[in-house]
Amino acid sequence: MNFEAVKSIYLFEMARTRRTLLQSVVSPVISTSLYFIVFGAAIGTKIQTMEGVSYGAFITPGLIMLALLGQCISNGSFGIYFPKFTGTIYEVLSAPVAMTEILLGYVGAAATKGLLIGVIILFTASRFVPIQIEHPLMVVVFFLLTAVTFSLFGFLIGIWAGNFEQLNLIPMLVVPPLTFLGGSFYPISMLPPFWQTVSHANPVLYLISGFRWSFYGKSDVNPLVSLGMIAVFLALCLGVLGWMFKTGHRLRN
Repeated sequence: MNFEAVKSIYLFEMARTRRTLLQSVVSPVISTSLYFIVFGAAIGTKIQTMEGVSYGAFITPGLIMLALLGQCISNGSFGIYFPKFTGTIYEVLSAPVAMTEILLGYVGAAATKGLLIGVIILFTASRFVPIQIEHPLMVVVFFLLTAVTFSLFGFLIGIWAGNFEQLNLIPMLVVPPLTFLGGSFYPISMLPPFWQTVSHANPVLYLISGFRWSFYGKSDVNPLVSLGMIAVFLALCLGVLGWMFKTGHRLRN
């Protein structure tokens, strides 16, 4: 393992975050804070409790997970797409660096950025609503698994994308409906039976449900099922990326 190569790619990507601090950190934190103000403070005053906790506290895990999800996909996809766009990816591919080392550098940086945003938003949320964490170890597990999995997914999108339109296609058109239909602002038991069934085909439901359970011990699905679904999606992303690396799809041709 060439740790020096992994370190170089990782530090280069992290340096890009420092150069775009307003866009990378400040913007998502402000956007999520507005959700807390609108949904937690304004709408939350009209809703007494949701599954035994205040509405503002209920939506907190979902909002944190939405921010983490979006940032990991965005950072993972842009991190590999921009070198493709500028042509610098060929310098990396021609260097004596294994694909696994390239993957560790880019995905590690994307996951770190997402985790940083998630922790900042968790701290920000505690200023707005009372938060309790019943299973702190599981909070860390869900944080790490989600960050790594969706950074990999973003990395996959960045390799697949042939232009900026394709780069934004899935994050802008596919991810938002999944997040809003994933129980971020309500338990899916409030939905009609048909839409409850549809929601169980939504992978984001398992992320938010498991993460909410780690806070309040309440979830729409069994937390072990949530972990299992994340693990399956992680394995799927690794399998597709392994095929891309082996064939050079959208990298060498």
